[in-house]
Amino acid sequence: MKFGIDRLLADPALRRPLAGRRVALLAHPASLTRGLTHSLDALAALGDLRLTAAFGPQHGLRGDKQDNMVESPDFTDPVHGIPVFSLYGEVRRPTDAMMDTFDVLLVDLQDLGCRVYTFVTTLRYMLEACARHRKSLWVLERPNPIGRPVEGLLLQPGTESFVGAGAMPMRHGMTLGELARWFVHTLQLDVDCQVVPLEGWNPHAAPGYGWPLGERTWVNPSPNAPNLCMARCYPGTVMLEGTTLSEGRGTTRPLELFGEPGLDVPALLETMHALAPAWLRGCRLRPCWFEPTFHKHAGVLCAGVQVHVEDPVHYDPRAFRPWRLMAVAFKALRRLQPQRPLWREFPYEYERDRLAIDVINGGDPLRRWVDDPASAAGDLEALASADEAAWQDARRPFLIY
Repeated sequence: MKFGIDRLLADPALRRPLAGRRVALLAHPASLTRGLTHSLDALAALGDLRLTAAFGPQHGLRGDKQDNMVESPDFTDPVHGIPVFSLYGEVRRPTDAMMDTFDVLLVDLQDLGCRVYTFVTTLRYMLEACARHRKSLWVLERPNPIGRPVEGLLLQPGTESFVGAGAMPMRHGMTLGELARWFVHTLQLDVDCQVVPLEGWNPHAAPGYGWPLGERTWVNPSPNAPNLCMARCYPGTVMLEGTTLSEGRGTTRPLELFGEPGLDVPALLETMHALAPAWLRGCRLRPCWFEPTFHKHAGVLCAGVQVHVEDPVHYDPRAFRPWRLMAVAFKALRRLQPQRPLWREFPYEYERDRLAIDVINGGDPLRRWVDDPASAAGDLEALASADEAAWQDARRPFLIY
C-alpha cells in the first residue's frame, strides 16, 4: 500500500497544483517515507516545490518532548534554512505571522485513532486558520492504525479542549483525511481542503487490522507510542492519565499496563470479571510488576496488569473494547475501595478548572458512573452504545475507504 506522502513524491501530476505556490509542512518524527526519509527532507529534495516553512505539533517536528504540557520552541531548520513554528509552545493556534509564510499547508501526521491524541485538534485549528486566511490545506493521508471500530461516549457540547476537538467518541475509527472532511462540514468552513488518499488500504485486514503490519516500519508518532500494541490499548489506557494509577510512563510499555504500589491485582481482576465479563474479551490480561523510572510512583515497585493485544490467538479486534475495559477497572477499584483517591487533580492540557478525567472523556458521565455505587455495567453500555451508533451514522458520508 502507499501513503499520501509517497504518492505525492512519486507522481508529478499530483504536485502540479503546487507549482509556483509557497508550501509549508506540518509534521512530526513519524512523518517518514517508505524509505524512512523524513517528509521535510524528501519534499525539499524534489526541486519542484518551494518549501517556505514547517510546523510541529505536540512533541515537536524533529525531537521528542516526553510529557504533556512540555512545550517546544520555534527554530530555524539548520538544513533547509526555513522557519519551523511550534504549535505546542507559546501558541497552539497559528498566529497571523505564521500563516503569512505559506499558500498551501501539507499535513503529514501519523494519528492513533483516538480523540484525545492532540494531532486531531491541531488539524482542526489549522483548518480554521486556513479558512480565515484563504489558504489551502492538503492532508497527506496515513492509515488509522487501529482501524474502523468505534467506542466511547461522544464529547459533550461545551467540553471542547485541546484533547477534545469535537463531538466524536474516544475511538473515532477515521483517518485524518476523513476527519478533515468531517471538520469542514460540521464547522461550516469555507476552505480549500484536499486529501491525497491512501492506495491499497484495507482497515479490516489481518494481521494489522488498520496498520500495514509487515509492510511499513512503526516509528513513534509521540514518545510514549512505541508500538502498535500501545495504539490498540490507548483509547482506554489514556484515561489512566486522569487517575492516581500509573499508566506505565517511565517503563518500556507505556499505556499498555497500569497499577500502583500495593494493588491487589487478583481481587481487581476477579471484580472486573464479575461486573462486566464481556468487557474483558479480545485481549489477555496478565498480572505483572513494574517500577516506573519517572512520572507517577517513580522508583516504587507497582503491582499491576498488562493488557496484551499482540497475540493472534487471544487478540480479537472485534471483541476488544479498551475504553470499556478501563472503565470497568475503575469501577472495580471503587467497589473494592470506595474511599480511595482515584481521580487525580492537576492541570491537564491547560485545563485547570475541570478534573482531568472529565477533560479526557469530554464530560463527566464516565466518572459519575464509576462513583455511583448503584450503577451497573448495563447503564454505561446503554449510554455508550447509543453514542456509538449515532457516530457510525454521522461519520458515514465522510469515509473515503
